[in-house]
Amino acid sequence: QVQLVESGGGLVQPGGSLRLSCAASGIILTIYDMGWYRQAPGKQRELVATLISGSSTNYLDSVKGRFTISRDNAKNTVYLQMNSLKPEDTAVYYCNARRLRAGVWRDYWGQGTQVTVSS
Repeated sequence: QVQLVESGGGLVQPGGSLRLSCAASGIILTIYDMGWYRQAPGKQRELVATLISGSSTNYLDSVKGRFTISRDNAKNTVYLQMNSLKPEDTAVYYCNARRLRAGVWRDYWGQGTQVTVSS
């Protein structure tokens, strides 16, 4: 059974930092492309950061220079380091693992972790 379990969310003041973790079981993350998404109340889910083929990273323009996606292969865990947080970063953050197999994309999702940036 595949599970992605996010943790590390919480309440933080503007300018603060959080590190989100996404621990995987049932799959080996090294063969998956990884992504962090977020969804704020009343808004569509948006892609925040991706880690493609283990080394290529891409970020939503509004988080560039503040967020960093990384992976620890030994722990089978992906991270999202978030610095200089702003109130507009408030959302539920979701981890995604996807892999193209036999011409079909296979996606796995975590349950989400709440990030609230407020003074």
